[in-house]
Amino acid sequence: MSQSLTDFSDLIRSVRESAVHLEMRDTYGVENEIEGFAAWKQGRRLDPEDRGSWWRPWLDLVQEVTAKGVVIRRARIVSEPVSDYIAFEHSGTFTNVAAGEQIRWLPRRNASDLALPGNDFWLFDGRLVQFNVFDGVGRWVHTDQTEDPAAVELCASAFEAVWERAIPHEKYAV
Repeated sequence: MSQSLTDFSDLIRSVRESAVHLEMRDTYGVENEIEGFAAWKQGRRLDPEDRGSWWRPWLDLVQEVTAKGVVIRRARIVSEPVSDYIAFEHSGTFTNVAAGEQIRWLPRRNASDLALPGNDFWLFDGRLVQFNVFDGVGRWVHTDQTEDPAAVELCASAFEAVWERAIPHEKYAV
C-alpha cells in the first residue's frame, strides 16, 4: 500500500489516545532528509533558540495531536557506537520533543532477548499497525497496515518492552 503524507496526517489526526512508533534501523535514506543529513555532515546544527529555522509541518501535526491529549511515543533501537545517521537524528530530536513527542533510545545490545517485528511500525490506539518497509539502503518502499490481533499484540508488547528498557532522550548521549 502506498501512502501519501496527507493520508498519514489524516490517520494520526484520527488517533484518540496513543500513537507509538518503533524505529530499528541504523540508517534511513528517506528523500526529505537527504539534504539536511548532508548539511549536518558538513557541520550545520539546528539552533534550539531559532525555532523558525527548524519548525516544520510534522511538528505542527504532533503539536496539534498532543494538544488533544494524544500521547505520542517514539523508541529507537540503535547500534553503538551510533552511525552518522543516528547521530544526525539524535541532534535534531529536540525538535520532536518540543512538539510533544516522548522519545527514548535503546542500545541494540540491550534488545537481544526481545521479540521484535521485522519492520519499523506505528501502532495507533492499540488497534491498527502500520509497518513501514524500507529497502537495504534505507529508502522507504511501501506501507502495510493491519488490524490482525496477533500483529497488534506483537507490536504492542515489543514497543512496551523496548520503552521500558530505553533511555529517555535527554539522558541519552551519542
